[in-house]
Amino acid sequence: MMSWPEQVVRVQSLSESGIRAIPDQYIRPLSERPLFKLGSQFHRHVDVPLIDLQHLFGKDPTLHLDTLNRISNACRDWGFFQAVNHGVSHELMTRARQVWRDFFNLPLQAKQEYANAPTTYEGYGSRLGVVKGAVLDWSDYFFLHYLPVSLRNQSKWPMQPSSCREVVAEYGCQVVKLCTTLLKAMSIDLGLKEEYIENAFGGDNMGACFRANFYPKCPQPELTLGLSSHSDPGGITILLPDYDVARLQVLNDGDWITVNPVPGSLIVIIGDQIQVMSNAIYKSVEHRVTVNSAKDGLSLAMFFNPKSDLVIEAAEELVSEERPALYEAMTFDHYRVHMRMKGPCGKKRIESLKFNTP
Repeated sequence: MMSWPEQVVRVQSLSESGIRAIPDQYIRPLSERPLFKLGSQFHRHVDVPLIDLQHLFGKDPTLHLDTLNRISNACRDWGFFQAVNHGVSHELMTRARQVWRDFFNLPLQAKQEYANAPTTYEGYGSRLGVVKGAVLDWSDYFFLHYLPVSLRNQSKWPMQPSSCREVVAEYGCQVVKLCTTLLKAMSIDLGLKEEYIENAFGGDNMGACFRANFYPKCPQPELTLGLSSHSDPGGITILLPDYDVARLQVLNDGDWITVNPVPGSLIVIIGDQIQVMSNAIYKSVEHRVTVNSAKDGLSLAMFFNPKSDLVIEAAEELVSEERPALYEAMTFDHYRVHMRMKGPCGKKRIESLKFNTP
């Protein structure tokens, strides 16, 4: 866990070198490639959930209930939704995207000062997991701890561009407010007290992490992925997507569905800890990211997680003789070690926690 098993190669440098074929370690098995047909309706048209949040806690009870029902349906049936009128400043979203584009456009030597290690992942990285010989993703990233404040390591926050630290702090503040609002809505929908999920995650000590994802142009996008298939291990993720090229795909009813992001939207993704806590009433969504031969891509993710040493289990109110607890109780620290060791692996991790699973 102290070091990467092989020399770390920056994907952006590979892309900018002018190679015409990607190295073997980025080539996915046939069944994991973007154009492989999983289901019988591979090309079916699907309208993914798009929810206007402006009435979520407004004064009109009818519009409030309608918004709550839309969130409920999306979390139960899809495990994610696109959100508009979410309260996060569009101008700030633009600044956040630009400051991270500027960072990834810095000379390699300047970025290497923030090179990360698998012990925390904090800093500039290019791989997940420490399994030697693993198939790698066509992406670079920058990972930061945001909450609790005591975990923020300012030496890991980039000093270039000069506005980076300020923008990340301001953007994070607004997204935290959105997350808190959504956790209340989810608690209410599940029949729990409004503060239940937030308190179960640690209240003021709840964890939050930030990750900027950079997807360089790829000469053979049909052979690889920007991010392997996985479900997020934490609670919920708020994703600022790439609006220029549709890259995010979600698995729904056996088919990979491409999400065409609405400009100005944020994408809310249910993670494994919410699936456990809701006793699988809400589902975490398996998703992946494709790459493009003509355009680089950038997305920003805020992950909201339980305090690392808290035991997460199904809420008592959601457990009965007819529906017993489905998953083993476990701390988030224990749970996320799997991804740090092995990297993304679909939903195998959460399914392995089911009782009576060999």
